[in-house]
Amino acid sequence: MKAFLMYKDRDFDLKQKLPWNERILIQDLELNTLFKAMAIDDDFLFDVAKKTVLTGVNNDMDTILYRQNILRDCLKNSTIVRDIYDVAIEALEREKKTLWGIFARSPSLYSSIELLQIFVDILKKLKNIADIHACKFESEGFTTFFLMLKKELGDEYFATVRDHLVALKFRNGVLISAELGKGNKGVNYILRKSQENKKSWMERIFSQKPQAYTFYISERDERGARAMSELQDRGIKPVAIALARSAEHILNFFIMLRTELAFYIGCLNLYRQLVQIECAISFPVPVGFKERRHVFKGLYDVCLALTMKQNVVSNDVNADDKNIVIITGANRGGKSVFLRSIGLAQLMMQCGMFVAAGSFCANICNGLFTHYKREEDTDMKSGKLDEELGRMSNIIDNIKPDSMVLFNESFAATNEIEGSEIARQIIYGLVDKGIKVFFVTHLYEFARSFYEKKMKTTIFLQAEREADGRRTFKLIEGEPLQTSYGEDLYKKIFGNV
Repeated sequence: MKAFLMYKDRDFDLKQKLPWNERILIQDLELNTLFKAMAIDDDFLFDVAKKTVLTGVNNDMDTILYRQNILRDCLKNSTIVRDIYDVAIEALEREKKTLWGIFARSPSLYSSIELLQIFVDILKKLKNIADIHACKFESEGFTTFFLMLKKELGDEYFATVRDHLVALKFRNGVLISAELGKGNKGVNYILRKSQENKKSWMERIFSQKPQAYTFYISERDERGARAMSELQDRGIKPVAIALARSAEHILNFFIMLRTELAFYIGCLNLYRQLVQIECAISFPVPVGFKERRHVFKGLYDVCLALTMKQNVVSNDVNADDKNIVIITGANRGGKSVFLRSIGLAQLMMQCGMFVAAGSFCANICNGLFTHYKREEDTDMKSGKLDEELGRMSNIIDNIKPDSMVLFNESFAATNEIEGSEIARQIIYGLVDKGIKVFFVTHLYEFARSFYEKKMKTTIFLQAEREADGRRTFKLIEGEPLQTSYGEDLYKKIFGNV
């Protein structure tokens, strides 16, 4: 049995390799805030959320849409989905207790029977949920899942399993055949099915008995009893192994069901928190790699909203057909927050989630990279500029066409002319390879050089500032600003001195 709730044709691999820049993405986009909101203090949910979000850039269009439709079903039927998840959890918890109880003492046929009986009872619960609620689900994923349960877990299946488990308890003794090998040693031990006695009592009394030989073991004959036990084990062992494999097969199904549903449970947890603080969500419209789409309304930083536990400022931007988005303007005007919202929305879209926006449409990318300024510290082996260039070199070594790079105050560790030239040459090189760039900067010479070229594939945004210096934290289209208005912050702290 397979769940197929993350992919149409394969299981979700919880051990898959994460992107090489995992740590950097988590730091720059504050992803742990998102993972914690999805997990709600559940380590397993946290791990699944982390793996799913960070590997989302590997998903194709079909997988994204496949998960979106499943998630829509989950939002409409959240209680039912949580019930299915709880069934999987119950199976794993019961198995753990059985493992540490019966299996730990003496792995045997009887312990496998015990575990299989537990699993069968839990499968009946799962089948009952499917029978009652399958009609409420519309996605391909859940439809296939419920059809699989209906096909695999019919009344005949449960009846057959029940009969086999009863027979394997050997209430009438164990019937084993064997052959004599070299040295009169027993070989080819085979467990036989007990023959049902269909003769009447009259026939059983008067009919001729088959030739048989019987012997009894004295209660004090420990060696004889041990020998009989060993003979019995030889016949039962192959059956015990087969039964253990059957139990393992069902166990693996519950493990995978829990793993794949965990992603959607995390989404439900996140949705509940966003609804409570009246934040909007929407299902994004992804388009192909080669298109250049980026248009949204009401996009906000989901991590900031979760941290502040309230609705936050959102932005509307149309960057369709653009390869370069350059953002300038006032300090503490919302530029970095906006940049983070871009990265978060891209990852959430590509892993099949809803996004933190009223509406959102963008092309999927082949990888997401961030290049943020770093404060100088004792771990740096060289100057800030060398460190920045080193990180940029790592990105170049791993980047692919149709990827996206988010720059935040990069290459400002040197003078304006040198920093602008470095940034300009890097951006030209990236765009030439089909890579989309978002660049937050105070390097006016850099931004101005692109503005003067009047490139149709470039859009310029600026952090909005009122005449009195007040920040709205909104991003608006406008030519690059030469100042970051640091004097506003100075006056706010020290007054007009």
